[in-house]
Amino acid sequence: MARTLSTLLLMGLLAGCVTVTDKQSNVKFDSIDAAESRIALGIAYLNAGQWERARENLEMAVQFAPRYYRSLISFAHYLQQVEEFEQAEEQYITALRYSPKNGDVQNNYGVFLCRQERYDEAQKAFAKAIAQPYYYKLSGSFENAALCALKAGKTEDAKLWFAKAVDHEPNRPLSSVQLARLEVKDNQFNDARLRLFKFHKRYGYRAGSLYTLIELEHKAERPSEVARYANLLARQYPESNEYRQYLANEY
Repeated sequence: MARTLSTLLLMGLLAGCVTVTDKQSNVKFDSIDAAESRIALGIAYLNAGQWERARENLEMAVQFAPRYYRSLISFAHYLQQVEEFEQAEEQYITALRYSPKNGDVQNNYGVFLCRQERYDEAQKAFAKAIAQPYYYKLSGSFENAALCALKAGKTEDAKLWFAKAVDHEPNRPLSSVQLARLEVKDNQFNDARLRLFKFHKRYGYRAGSLYTLIELEHKAERPSEVARYANLLARQYPESNEYRQYLANEY
């Protein structure tokens, strides 16, 4: 579940910049642009598994723009990956000190807290992100709040947040399937069928959505439909965890 929590690292820009004049060349040095370049390099190296280069560039981003929220949360993201959790939290706290009303900072801090199983603190951070008047990534933060609630075993809260995520972004894939699964759990079969029909119309069959339909039709006592969706799952996703779960009768 933790892997699905999204950190929203590479979206948005901060207006304004700090400049320093080079007396010899008279060329202005833009610290935010320099930090952004290092962030892009650092994340690329991180994704490629080149940890030392990732850290070098992300540390340089913080050096170039030590109060810039994207420098701080990008470096915090790296520190999470290498399990330096105390240092990662220090970066988030610094980012919150300089940008307390920034939705990205609150959202990413919420993800961090949830992964540390500090669920109540995480939900407060997500709520602060969502409450920001000009924060436009509401669906992502609602989805993160829902996933964190699921991780904490609070399925009713999760259902509410997934519904909010879908309200703000009707075609959001993960929230749509997760909400359908919770509707199946609550025996809301028609709602779940309609939601999954819309999902398949837009995205086609996915292993998770097919498995949810198998769960749905099994609970609805429609064995022919169970077999139909199981055959689709076997044909399209024979190596998936969902198909292995089906074969083990884990539905």
